[in-house]
Amino acid sequence: MTVKPSLALVSAVILAASCTRHPRVTLPSGAGSPFPAFAAAYAESIAECRSVKTISTSLSLSGRAGSTKLSARIDAGFAESGQLRLEGYPKVSFGGKPFFTLVSRGGDATLVLNRDGRVLRGTPPAAVIEALTGVSLDPDRLRALVSGCALGAAEPTDGRSFDKGWASVDAGGTTVFLRQIEGRWRVAGARRASLTVEYDDFSSGRPSTVRLHTIAAAGAVPADLTLRISQVEMNTPLASAVFDVDVPANAAPMTLEELRRAGPLGDRR
Repeated sequence: MTVKPSLALVSAVILAASCTRHPRVTLPSGAGSPFPAFAAAYAESIAECRSVKTISTSLSLSGRAGSTKLSARIDAGFAESGQLRLEGYPKVSFGGKPFFTLVSRGGDATLVLNRDGRVLRGTPPAAVIEALTGVSLDPDRLRALVSGCALGAAEPTDGRSFDKGWASVDAGGTTVFLRQIEGRWRVAGARRASLTVEYDDFSSGRPSTVRLHTIAAAGAVPADLTLRISQVEMNTPLASAVFDVDVPANAAPMTLEELRRAGPLGDRR
């Protein structure tokens, strides 16, 4: 059995139709000016999102990884200490079995391709997510991303101010971009290595749109993805069983390399 047909359904549900594009957020560039109040501004920006321990939400994914167009609806659950559950559906489907289920706890992930009877076990979750989307994020960073904390809270060490209510803070190896929104500082973007995060469409202080961009690098493809966040519930207890998955007894094992060859990372043009 080949994996390629599964990935067409699982990681992408590849569509020919184009989607409506919104104007991009433009993060500040240049040296800026010294910002002595950077620590207080950063603390204000993460005051709410850093306390998020659990999230359940619906994510609408669109964009491109390499030459692969991605479009899917993902029902997601996150809990601290690396727990994750993702169920992927085509955007036009409102019922039935998900095409894939990915769960993680304790640093190991299990991916079940529900409609093809394949299973990948005992793999780091960030590697599975990268194979499917072209962006490597572990469960805790995904939880931080969806909660509005970019790539996670860290101790700030320096800051710069820019025009139009923008500032940047260096924190934990990440440049975090802050913006004055509704009278207070909010996380509006981040940059770490080849990954850039942009937040948009704020409502009640929380972003409902996240854009992720990566540049081509050795062993990686460029990605340009948009996540639209809806139906969010935060800090609602999630049962331990949420992070379990039923694997069919006859599911055929697959390897991470098979998943990589079939997904966006398999096409490095």
